[in-house]
Order: sequence, then C-alpha cells, then structure tokens
Amino acid sequence: MIHRCPWAGNDPMMRAYHDEEWGVPERDSRALWEKLMLDGFQAGLSWSIILRKRDAFRELFQGFDPAVVARFDEADIERLMLDLRIIRSRAKIVATIGNARAYLAMREVGEDFSEFVWGMAGGEPIVGDGAHVPVKTPLSEDMSRALKKRGFKFVGPVIVYAWMQAVGIADDHIADCFRRHG
Repeated sequence: MIHRCPWAGNDPMMRAYHDEEWGVPERDSRALWEKLMLDGFQAGLSWSIILRKRDAFRELFQGFDPAVVARFDEADIERLMLDLRIIRSRAKIVATIGNARAYLAMREVGEDFSEFVWGMAGGEPIVGDGAHVPVKTPLSEDMSRALKKRGFKFVGPVIVYAWMQAVGIADDHIADCFRRHG
C-alpha cells in the first residue's frame, strides 16, 4: 500500500498533484512566480478549488507571463472579474498584476526571482521532521517581508510557507509518505 500525506485524500486530482508536483524543487523563475500567484488566489480557499481552476487561470493570465500580466489594465481586470472559471477577487487580480510588475522590477535590477528565493533558503530543500508540519516558519516570515519590501501583495508568511512547500523549498512530506526526500 502506498502511503501519502493525508491532505492528498482520495481525490484523484489531489493525489496526482501530491504524487507528481507538490514538493518537487522548482528552479524556474516564471514557474515559481506562477505558483506563488496561485497560492495567493488560494488564500481562504482549499487548494483543490485552485487546482481545478488552474488551466483557466493559465489561459486568462496569458500563461502567467509576468511581462504580459504587468500590462493588464482596467479592461483586463473587468474581463477577469466576469469569468466564472477563476476566483473573481478584485484584490487578488489587482495584486497579481502588481506582483508581475514587482517581479519585472526585480529582474530589471539584476535580481533573478529563483536565485532570490532559493538563496534565502540556502539553495537546497529544507527537510521537515516528518511529523510536525508548520503553517509558517521564521524563513517564510523573512521571505514574506522581503517580497513585500519589493512590492508584492498577498504574500503573507502563511501563503509563502504553503508556496515553499509546493515548490520544494520546504520538504514537508510526512515520515511514511512515499514522496519524502524525493
């Protein structure tokens, strides 16, 4: 019998996400940014909702290309607010556009997003103890502050920690999960 983290449950989509994506170290800056934006949309909701809407998010946010999203204007916001396929939160949509601009501003001054976040983590996944899974850590608090200082929104320490887990910066698979350390 395969042992998984309990949150994967019995939903085939959640299990596939757990088995194939969650906790896999992501080093691509654009992909890291996309996943952070999706975690921001998830705030107050379950991840399964976001996962089911992810393809629509990708379509409507033009593949989460920060250079494209940064040019979104009020007409784009209204278009997104009317589309039932995504989470229609004006604050989260506006934050995503602003976060694209913050991402590009980092790049303009020579700060690579991947190098920035992985550098804060020491360059390698931080392996949890396999028993206790925190909702935030001192590192997620530091990273949240650093992102906010650069103009990011919807990047509180709890959102940032959930994202760190999703992109493999933190390895919080439980002790008997078949994905732990890998």
